[in-house]
Amino acid sequence: MASIMDSERQFHIKTTAEDVGRYVILPGDPGRVPKIAQLLDDAKQVACNREYNVYTGYLLGEKVTVCSTGIGGPSAAIAVEELIKCGADTFIRIGTSGGMDLEVSGGDLVIAMASVRGEGTTYEYLPKDYPAVATFEVVEALKQAAEITSTDEIGNRYHIGVVHAKDSFYGEVEPEGSPVEADIKYRWNAYLRCGCLTSEMESAALYAVCTARRKRCGAVFTALWNVERSKNNLPDKVTHDSSRAIRCAVDAIKILIEKDKKAYNG
Repeated sequence: MASIMDSERQFHIKTTAEDVGRYVILPGDPGRVPKIAQLLDDAKQVACNREYNVYTGYLLGEKVTVCSTGIGGPSAAIAVEELIKCGADTFIRIGTSGGMDLEVSGGDLVIAMASVRGEGTTYEYLPKDYPAVATFEVVEALKQAAEITSTDEIGNRYHIGVVHAKDSFYGEVEPEGSPVEADIKYRWNAYLRCGCLTSEMESAALYAVCTARRKRCGAVFTALWNVERSKNNLPDKVTHDSSRAIRCAVDAIKILIEKDKKAYNG
C-alpha cells in the first residue's frame, strides 16, 4: 500500500541518510543554523522546509549536522525522529530560556541533566511516571566545554541540573487572567522550591524521543534573564547573545567525537 512516508527523503525535514551526520546540534531558530554551521568545516545547507533548516559539515573529520526545530515539543520530536531515521544517534539541544532558580542570572549557561515534563509531547513516548533525562556522557561533555568559557561572575557562570519544559510561553510569563492561573502558579512555585534552574520548551521532548529510541542526548541553554531575581531585587541582566552556548555545544561534540574514536580504536 502506498504511503506519503515511503520516500527516502524524510517527510518534514527533507533529508536523506547521506545528508545527515551521526552527531546533531539542534537550535530552535532556523536563523541560528548558519551561525552554528560557520563553526563546522565545509558546512553546506542540505535541506530547508517549514521550520527545519538543515546544514551539514565536519568536526575532527566526522560529519556533523545542525537542524533547527522551531518552537515547542511537537516540532522538535518530529526533527529528532526523522534525523534518527537518517542515522543520527547523538543530539545536543541549544536554546534560550528564562531563569528560575535565584542562582541563575541572565547570560549564564544551564546544562539540563533532566527536564520537568510540563508539556504534552513526552506522553506519546514515555509512561507518565518515567523521567525525561539526558545521557550522562553528553552532560559530562557539555560540562567540560562550559568550563572553558565560564567564570565566577554574574552572567558568565554555568549550572547543571533540572530544567522545566512547557507548551505555553505565555502561560509562564503572563499567567494572570488564565482560567487555570492558580494551578500554573502552584506548579511554578513547587518547581522553584525543588531548585529547578530555568524554563524552556523543547528539552523534555528531545529527551523522551532519545530515551524511547535509545539515543544519546543533552542540552545547554542561555538564560535570557531571571524574573525571580528581579522579584527579589537581586542584580540581573538581559541578554540575547547565544554565542557562548553555541561554542559549548560545538566543543562538547568535539569531546564526544574524540571519546568515540578512542572507544572504537580500542
